[in-house]
Amino acid sequence: MKKFTGFWLYIILAVVVYGVVQVLINTAYLNPFYTNMLVFMIINIILAVSLHLVIGITGQFSIGHAGFLAVGAYISAIFTMKLQLPFPVALLAGGVIAALAGLIVGIPSLRLKGDYLAIATLGFAEIIRIVFLNIEYVGGAAGMQVSHLTTWTYSFVCLIITLVVIVNFTNSRHGRACISIRENEIAADSMGINTTYYKVIAFALGSFFAGIAGGLYSHNFYIIQPTNFGFLKSFDILIYVVLGGLGSLSGSVIAAILLTIVSTFLQDYPETRMIIYSLVLVIVMLYRPQGLMGTREITDFFGKWKSSKGGN
Repeated sequence: MKKFTGFWLYIILAVVVYGVVQVLINTAYLNPFYTNMLVFMIINIILAVSLHLVIGITGQFSIGHAGFLAVGAYISAIFTMKLQLPFPVALLAGGVIAALAGLIVGIPSLRLKGDYLAIATLGFAEIIRIVFLNIEYVGGAAGMQVSHLTTWTYSFVCLIITLVVIVNFTNSRHGRACISIRENEIAADSMGINTTYYKVIAFALGSFFAGIAGGLYSHNFYIIQPTNFGFLKSFDILIYVVLGGLGSLSGSVIAAILLTIVSTFLQDYPETRMIIYSLVLVIVMLYRPQGLMGTREITDFFGKWKSSKGGN
């Protein structure tokens, strides 16, 4: 009953946040610059929590997430620009095709571990980028023009769905199996857990939401190019997860928000931005190597606060 009540409390809070921001947008208190920053922030949060499922929950070191972002971006752009289908259908198609790509990559490569898995996923991302670079149907190196269809409403709804699905998956029997794989894969296998199956499921689910983020990403700008999805983009997403704390969904969300704000306000100073960006990461890794949140969630602090209040 408590979990049920807490769920609806978060849903009500989300509706309130959405309503307040929508009113600010409609009354022009939030200009297009800040609205775009909010949308871009949501895209980064979706990318961060989708990779959190792979690295933070299942413990699989993947650095090819930009590949699934590219698949979702181009597939959704093809569905809207070439096939003239509705934007929600294009988003779903981008997520499904990205999930299928995750299965194709995950089934053979997730038998690998550590650095070998990282190299395999990085190779996949580069293959995807080169493929789109050489397909004239999507513009090749020149890029593909895309209509601006991503709105605050679409992005916020996608964010809520992503968070609800990943939180429920993490708290389910399947999520506990994935966590056991992260803690000790050999012990999990000896207890009868099909480690390859659960790693592939987590990988495909993370790829699906990366594809959804790709659809939002492509329709938030007027042109997409293969250069937008290089290996540096994968490292950007990886930084959100590591900085927030491996195993903490709240940490991934907070890190994505903070780094998006820093990147946005320093975009006119690219050299200074990268120096500050790198300096923040070095300081955090020196004094907080487990990340901002470690493996804890924001709800853990609320629980402690309620306990201490009740004790007093």
